[in-house]
Amino acid sequence: MMKTPRSLLASPYFTSLVTVALLVIMFGLGSVAYTGFFSLQVVLNLLIDNAFLLVIAIGMTFVILSGGIDLSVGSVLALTTMISAYLLQSWHWPPLLVIGCVLLVGSGFGAAMGALIHFFKLQAFIVTLAGMFLARGLCYLISINSIAIDQPMYVALSQGRIGIFGAFVSPSVLIAVLMLALAIYLAHYTRFGRAVYAVGGNEQSALLMGLPVGRTKVMVYAFSGFCAALAGVLFSFYMLSGYGLHAQGTELDAIAAVVIGGTLLTGGYGYVAGTLTGVLILGLIQTLIAFDGTLSSWWTKIVIGVLLFVFCMAQRLLSLGALRSGSAPATTAAG
Repeated sequence: MMKTPRSLLASPYFTSLVTVALLVIMFGLGSVAYTGFFSLQVVLNLLIDNAFLLVIAIGMTFVILSGGIDLSVGSVLALTTMISAYLLQSWHWPPLLVIGCVLLVGSGFGAAMGALIHFFKLQAFIVTLAGMFLARGLCYLISINSIAIDQPMYVALSQGRIGIFGAFVSPSVLIAVLMLALAIYLAHYTRFGRAVYAVGGNEQSALLMGLPVGRTKVMVYAFSGFCAALAGVLFSFYMLSGYGLHAQGTELDAIAAVVIGGTLLTGGYGYVAGTLTGVLILGLIQTLIAFDGTLSSWWTKIVIGVLLFVFCMAQRLLSLGALRSGSAPATTAAG
């Protein structure tokens, strides 16, 4: 039976379909307007340049699905680059040990914020805002200057190229894609994922169902911290430096990618895979402006702002359509 416009708005796939359609339309327009735009390498460059953003947005997706927010991820990324650079250049630690260390630091930082949010009943916005200032400040305790990284393994991963059908990607892209596959599995095929959707949909109902709400919240923020630290490792490969000013505003880009990817800011509804589409759209906007050559880079922010308004309206229509059809989009966890 053909769906009516109202039932289409109530469909759990509505915003995801809109996002994919927008990505295809934007790429098609770019291919028509600019010579050399229609190529596999242009698509892969979107992933190369935004691998760290994809990883950080994956963690943000879980936080938003649980009904929270994490403003600290950009600062944790910067702190990761500073710790990595200092340990590699000053203390000459083995690179794998450095990576393991910063991943533990990021996870612990996130878990601490999650514990404060749950056990002290604090607002996630305030706790993670404090975490943002704390992590950014800790960067300058290490050094107020940029620290260059010349460790051979980092340099090799920064310059590494993996061929794909005549084009190439960086090792960071493979790490980001593997992280995305793991996140999709966690969200849609594990008890933890179902608990995240349930807590985001209605925390009181989740408690009544006997779900481990406190543990889920702490794990969600620990996972977000882990993703931010891993993104910091990838950013270290990308920039070959640690700096306290790295990734300023990245937390807002991550939130934008998650929302454009179809996840509701109110929590309980969305798709981890949609975040990939959101990241690709942000990257595609930057690429289109770069190909044009006459527009200021600030147009990127303007277009993203307009898109966020549009997708917020789409999410509102989704909610209204669901209410009128007698269904609720919150707690949707289908892949």
